[in-house]
Order: sequence, then structure tokens, then C-alpha cells
Amino acid sequence: MTHHNRNHNRHMLISSALNDRVKGWAALMDKKNRDKSGLFLIEGVHLIKEAFQSGAGVRTVVYDDERGLPEELADIEESERGMDAEWIRASRAVMAKCSDTDSPPPVFAVLVKPNTDAEALFRGKGLVVVLDGLRDPGNVGTIIRSADAVGADAVLLGKGSVDLFNPKVVRSTMGSLFHLPIVEGDLAELLPLAGDRGIKRVGTSLQADHSCYGYDWKQPTWLLMGNESNGLSAAVRELMDESVIIPMRGRAESLNVAMATTVLLFEAARQREYNKS
Repeated sequence: MTHHNRNHNRHMLISSALNDRVKGWAALMDKKNRDKSGLFLIEGVHLIKEAFQSGAGVRTVVYDDERGLPEELADIEESERGMDAEWIRASRAVMAKCSDTDSPPPVFAVLVKPNTDAEALFRGKGLVVVLDGLRDPGNVGTIIRSADAVGADAVLLGKGSVDLFNPKVVRSTMGSLFHLPIVEGDLAELLPLAGDRGIKRVGTSLQADHSCYGYDWKQPTWLLMGNESNGLSAAVRELMDESVIIPMRGRAESLNVAMATTVLLFEAARQREYNKS
């Protein structure tokens, strides 16, 4: 990564980690403060570029003064998109205080949380991933990435799942959280609405109705995936229309939930895109 030395001294420098603004940014590592302020943090050049390119609400960009502004962001800073954001230089101590990673990033940004309307769940021919009580940030981020990769319409994050704006979830989406609608909502309210609209609510089960390869994924579908240890909650299982199983010839009893979701999404995409009869 190249950092360049165009004159960025016009950007304010914050060197003390005790500065009030720094305390405010660091507080965004906790969900309660993200909820209260409606703001969240992202870090690293790649995510920040994705945020700007997707028109996300980037409020402030803070970069390590010693390393300078990363070259890839310098052009954005000078463009129209960059005008809406505030650009700030900071000491290494400030960078470290606002990150939960072992080595502080060269740059982080403060964003306004997007307002995603639940209507996004009911558009088009409907391929939506529904997460019921997923706790692992890496799994949730990876699933969002896979949903983005296959061109799914949306991801629905049910209550009891890890917060979408948790820094580890954000990092593991690799920017996909800016590419498709992600709705945080109550499955007890939303699953019946999907049923009313003729959307198939499909879960996984060892006593499944179908192999995932024999199931018709071309119909509007919400794919229901459950908690890492306990699977789908009883309430959600009751609202499931059909179940599928991923056939496994080897000796592993199961797949990690993010892997399983990815296999199912790619089978759905294969049927929808590549098997048009």
C-alpha cells in the first residue's frame, strides 16, 4: 500500500487519545453506543473505498499521521464524494484506541448507519437469507459476503443474532454490507408476511423433505439458517414451509453454518442462472 505526501497539513491533527472526539469514536466499538448515536466504525482502505463507492454515509475519515493518507483514498479525498466527509490526521495512539485489532489500521472511518426498509425483503423473484440467532461475527459476515456473491436480494438478521455493525462482522463482510440490503428485524413478524406473499420459507433439517439439489430454488425463497449450536428456534421451525438437506458422502456430520449457507445459495443461483430450460 502506498502512502503519499501531498500536503495534507490542512487536515486537523488529533494526537491525544484522551481527546473527547477520540473517546466518542472508541465508544462506537460498543453496540449500545452505536445504537444511541446511529453511527458505526469501519477500518482499512478496502472497506472505506467500498463505502464511498456505494454512496454510504461516510461522516469522518481518520488516518495515521505518520503513515500519511493512503494513496487509494487521496483521489477520493479530492473528489466530490470526499467533500462530504471530514478528514482528520491522528497519532498512532488515537488509531489504536479506536480499533479492536492487534495492530492499529492505517485508516478508519465513522459512518451513519443505513436505514434499510423491510420492503427490500419482498422484491423481485426473491432470494433472501434469513439468520435466526447467529452469534458468530465471522459466520454472519461470511454469509453476507456469499449472499452478495450470488446476487441475493437481501439478508434478514433476526433478533438475537450478533449486531450487523459489530467491527468483526463488518470486517468479515469485506465490503459486501454496502452492496445489498441487510434488514435487522423480528422474524416472528416478518416470516408470516413472507408466507402471505407466497414466498417459500426453507430451512435445513436432517429429516428433510428434499435434497438441496432436488429442490426447486427458482421460486421466491427465504432461506432460513439457525444458530451455530442449536439450529433454528422452535418458533421459526414452525413457520418453515419446506426443508432441505445437503447430501454428504464423507464422514463429517455437518458443515459450518456459513459454509452450508454458501452451498445452498450457489445451488439456488445455479438453478436460477445456469439451468434455464
